[in-house]
Amino acid sequence: MNLNVATNGLAGLKVMVIDDSKTIRRTAETLLKKEGCEVLTAVDGFEALAKISDQKPAIIFVDIMMPRLDGYQTCALIKNNPQFRATPVIMLSSKDGLFDKARGRIVGAEQYLTKPFTRDELLGAIHRHVATTV
Repeated sequence: MNLNVATNGLAGLKVMVIDDSKTIRRTAETLLKKEGCEVLTAVDGFEALAKISDQKPAIIFVDIMMPRLDGYQTCALIKNNPQFRATPVIMLSSKDGLFDKARGRIVGAEQYLTKPFTRDELLGAIHRHVATTV
């Protein structure tokens, strides 16, 4: 019974996944679409910012290490925009260092997930930051 409530709770939710790794984007997209989410993807911060402005996702997952505009810069730009300041941003990284997590907090990220993430971690982040507002 709880599974149906959780699945229905995410139906139609717009989720943005920004990562230069095709594998990570595909994995996240597959997991999220199974839950009924509408998934937007971008390979870097520049591509993401245009899509965020147009599509207005409810939550954003962003990789830290990306070419051109890294995850910290992307998060800071999102959080500096009054229209998206309240949009939760979850940092994704293969590094699990204290410094990386602290830096993520400084630029406004709500949470930090270490790659490879699990389905439960991904959905847990959404429920923790968005489910209450859906």
